[in-house]
Amino acid sequence: MLYYLFRFLEQFGLPGSNLWSYISFRALLALMLALVISAWFGEYFIKWMRRHNFSEVQRDASIDPYGEKKKNVPSMGGIIIIVSVLVPCILLGRLRNIYMILMIVTTVWLGMLGFIDDYIKNFKKNKDGLSGKFKILGQVILGLIVGLVLYFSPDAVIRENVEIEHKGGVHTEVVHKSEAVKSTKTTIPFVKNNNLDYSSIVSFCGQYKTQAGWILFVIVTIFVITAVSNGANLNDGMDGMAAGNSAIICIALGILAYVSSHIEYASYLNIMYIPGSQELVIFICAMIGALIGFLWYNAYPAQIFMGDTGSLTIGGVIAVLAIIIHKELLIPLLCGVFLVESLSVILQVEYFKLGKRKGIRQRLFKRTPIHDNFRVLPEQLDPSCRYVFKNWPRGAWHESKITVRFWITTILLAAATIITLKIR
Repeated sequence: MLYYLFRFLEQFGLPGSNLWSYISFRALLALMLALVISAWFGEYFIKWMRRHNFSEVQRDASIDPYGEKKKNVPSMGGIIIIVSVLVPCILLGRLRNIYMILMIVTTVWLGMLGFIDDYIKNFKKNKDGLSGKFKILGQVILGLIVGLVLYFSPDAVIRENVEIEHKGGVHTEVVHKSEAVKSTKTTIPFVKNNNLDYSSIVSFCGQYKTQAGWILFVIVTIFVITAVSNGANLNDGMDGMAAGNSAIICIALGILAYVSSHIEYASYLNIMYIPGSQELVIFICAMIGALIGFLWYNAYPAQIFMGDTGSLTIGGVIAVLAIIIHKELLIPLLCGVFLVESLSVILQVEYFKLGKRKGIRQRLFKRTPIHDNFRVLPEQLDPSCRYVFKNWPRGAWHESKITVRFWITTILLAAATIITLKIR
């Protein structure tokens, strides 16, 4: 809204109105505004939740050794994050940009899905919350919407990067095709020609390979959104854990979105140029500001938890951002912490079932998701159960130490993700 207002006033020579045409100005303003809203609104929201006794269902002390200290801590803090993201985007973003529209829809859709889950847990006092199949259904529908919009929208296009050899192959220049086209290509790491076309995977479909490529793209979109959203949800188990990791991931995505929207940087890095994706930088900066502001209250000891309202939304936002800039195949590296959290749960369940069929009580880890494995006290272990990683680690780490070490791991993964653009 303010963007359009000041661009209108620019024609009358209003001093400073031209600043609103710069992405850097609007992005940093969005970050600061989101941070201030998050910190200011967060205080009032926490007081309101406490006043009405809307707190998270008491945690199981056998799983969380610090659970007793977290009684009566309000949840649903994801509302703080969502409000802090949407307000700057509406004020500072170009609301006719298809990518900005998709991000706002993603935020609201998954925010509502998580809110329903938290409402059942906190207001209805049902710790099971929304059924898992309904969460998956909501994520699948969102993935279908995102995939189809990117397929049908005339504004969702790319300009492909092409290498041109000069002087007998001694010098290579990267240029972008002049025509913007719809494409099922995505960036893959560690290879010379770093574009993978989904249509080439289904080339056996002959003359229908383009349509089949888009179908495959939509399927991948659904899978990525569902996987990352649930991975972020699993990562949300300690004070500041999910918020800190997500902020770091968003910084990396912000860098990738910016270079993808700048034709000179895209040429230097030999990646596809995506016109219009610069508006994603506004959204990402708002998300970073909201998460940092939320950490003011969510860092140990937490005064509020984000709940599924926040974690499902954040994970979905990260996934959709990566899909829009055609970097979804970098997600396993960038979101490696989320991936390991999800895999640890899957492996734990399957290993337990395998032992159950043999009449043996066994587990791979002391607890899952994997971050819980590091805070289990020796006396909390089941003496009748066999643990593969019983002595890893020895004893238990404090929650804040686990959180910071996961942050450090995510920083390394984010740096490695960006580096992959030049390693071929």
